[in-house]
Amino acid sequence: MNIDPKSPIGVFDSGVGGLTVVRALMERLPFENIIYFGDTARVPYGVKSVETIAHYTTQIAQFLLQKDVKLLIIACNTMAAVAAQMVKDLSAVPVLDVIDAGAVGAVAASQSRRIGVIGTPTTINSNAYARAIHEYDADMRIYSQACPLFVPLVEEGWLEHEVTRLTAQEYLRPVLAQDIDTMVLGCTHYPLLKPLLQEVSGEDVQLVDSAEAMAEQTAALLAERQLANAQRSMPSYEFYVTDVPLRFQTIGERFLGRSLANVHVVKW
Repeated sequence: MNIDPKSPIGVFDSGVGGLTVVRALMERLPFENIIYFGDTARVPYGVKSVETIAHYTTQIAQFLLQKDVKLLIIACNTMAAVAAQMVKDLSAVPVLDVIDAGAVGAVAASQSRRIGVIGTPTTINSNAYARAIHEYDADMRIYSQACPLFVPLVEEGWLEHEVTRLTAQEYLRPVLAQDIDTMVLGCTHYPLLKPLLQEVSGEDVQLVDSAEAMAEQTAALLAERQLANAQRSMPSYEFYVTDVPLRFQTIGERFLGRSLANVHVVKW
């Protein structure tokens, strides 16, 4: 299949969290066109069955493939944990996912081979990060911790709040006690907490931001496949959502680090 390098990159997520991946892509690849899809009407995915998550994920992937994207990025850890292989099976273009990107980044960063992973309960319970990391290095020791309160705290905008700091100290204590040297931020909301998490973890622990890791992996793949957009013109960014909740604009712009324009609502 001939893929046009000028075609957009398709990024999708269960809600707004994947906008941290879009932000990292915009910074790393400033000339690439991007289409983002956030399933804001059906979020959160974490409480849904595997069958339902798989159905929603493939439905969104097919929508983006019809937009002639040159690459698909699964920016949601829950979707990636459940349905990455299904998306790869149906896609004629390359598919990347945040879990694999985070795993690659963690293996490259860790010297002591002791890695912490923090994420939502669904992602942690799926053991997807441990499996992905062990595919690259079977000798890595993985210490996982679910942090269910981080997502609502981020969406509330409490990025430096004392409540968030105390919550982080409580969640990270058992992981840091394992003498890790690397910690994967295994949820797309968590990069917004990076300064606070670094402070709590200490300077000896390297944080692997899955959004930044994804941008690096994307840049490498585009170069390797000769799919980078050679045009140096202003890129186009489009955003598709399944609902526009009242706080979507505020939260979305916080995640994106810029104003959110070209938002279209998709009704299934």
